[in-house]
Amino acid sequence: MPTKTRRLTSVLPPSSTCRNTLLVVALAGLCAASSVWAQAPQLSAQTQQFVKYAQPLLAITHVRVIDGNGTPAQENQTVLLRDGLIAAVGRHVKLPKGATVIDGSGHTLIPGLVGMHDHMFYPAPKVNPEAKEAIYPEQASSFPKLYLAGGVTSIRTTGSTEPYTDLELKKAIDAGKIPGPKMHTTGPYLEGKGSFTPQMHELVDAADATDTVNYWISEGATSFKAYMHITRAELAAAIAAAHAKQIKVTGHLCAIGFTEAAGLGIDDLEHGLPVDTEFTAGKQPDVCPDTNLALAHLATMSVDDPRIQQLIKTLVSKRVAVTSTLPVFETFVPGRAPMDRRVLDAMLPETRVEYLATRERVAKTPNSPWVKVFKLEQDFEHAFVQQGGTLLAGLDPTGYGGVIAGYGDQREVELLVEAGFTPLQAIQIATLNGARFMGEDQRIGSIEAGKAADLVLIAGNPAQNIKDIENVELVFKDGVGYDPAKLAKAANGTVGLR
Repeated sequence: MPTKTRRLTSVLPPSSTCRNTLLVVALAGLCAASSVWAQAPQLSAQTQQFVKYAQPLLAITHVRVIDGNGTPAQENQTVLLRDGLIAAVGRHVKLPKGATVIDGSGHTLIPGLVGMHDHMFYPAPKVNPEAKEAIYPEQASSFPKLYLAGGVTSIRTTGSTEPYTDLELKKAIDAGKIPGPKMHTTGPYLEGKGSFTPQMHELVDAADATDTVNYWISEGATSFKAYMHITRAELAAAIAAAHAKQIKVTGHLCAIGFTEAAGLGIDDLEHGLPVDTEFTAGKQPDVCPDTNLALAHLATMSVDDPRIQQLIKTLVSKRVAVTSTLPVFETFVPGRAPMDRRVLDAMLPETRVEYLATRERVAKTPNSPWVKVFKLEQDFEHAFVQQGGTLLAGLDPTGYGGVIAGYGDQREVELLVEAGFTPLQAIQIATLNGARFMGEDQRIGSIEAGKAADLVLIAGNPAQNIKDIENVELVFKDGVGYDPAKLAKAANGTVGLR
């Protein structure tokens, strides 16, 4: 008979043998047979403190399944996990002897989110009011925990201010030394002359772009991100070098318009219309125009504008993806971003004070172009997908600090629904689409037998109420069930510092 547990409670009952082993101490209360840890013997004590389930044979029963393929939710399902993989999904799955059972009644299981614009850095608070420089320190302690707590089991860092730190974090997470998502590490920003932060190397020329790409591929980077002041020659060189090694390039551009970038062979474009300057009057080649003027002009446009429709056709025909980052844009819209207690709790006190002060200033901004530009971007993303485009999802934890790892990824899904997607479509964009873009869809991105058991157990039904996506009760990565409340508690009060 299967071993029963109470709903959402953890692990096997201790045996006398288990009570008398050092494993009791090492697992910090997660006492079980040694076979329980056979699939992940590398988990450190630091990681184990956040683990609620680690049995190699788990069954989640009576659960609603949203599989990530965009198909209707399936009720009263059983999902069997064996040795870190999804072994079976269905209504009549036979429970093997010895399986630990989690009663999923009233809950929904979705694939782990695949965050495609999920930095490991965050803006430092300007404690000294005279300090004007923009600095983005690595959140090497808080962000891995918060991404995982939010149900994000895989990320693409999409630009790095500390690429070596990102690479070492990936190694530590993969080795089980610390908890965190699977990381696909983007190299340092490919920026031209004019960077607004000293944390970015400014490319000298096309040869420098080639050398930079080749060096960071050798160090382990799996993608690259071009930035605002890169020139067409530098971007073309970077794309050629990356594509020669089957590596993709995305971009947050300004000096180069989206249509130009698509012509150069870029694979993905970040953020969407708010950073596309090609519609700005007087735009000069390889020059980033005044971004305030560019934004003001966008505010006069609608998605039906023939120029925007032609851009969509170009991107779709050239198979250029777009990464949605609606949460960071929402913070610039007066009165828009909801006040989330979880976000405030995560912040360093100095960060919280600065964030709230800036939020108040934004709320009082008269005639902000962001009101119209935000809606335009939502309309653009919906139209882009309707016409066959590939939309990816991320959060971008930058701006003035209102977007936090994990929580922002959940908000992104909610905002996609507001943009006109169904909850099932929004979840697919935030899971399977990212997995496909990275060539990982045979392993992650949907709930199917044979894939990695990267899953999120949610109280409620996000297919009916997308806000339920915030009610994360368990996060499985490779079949190991993590406690999101413990992860968040360990990170609280530190975002902005570490």
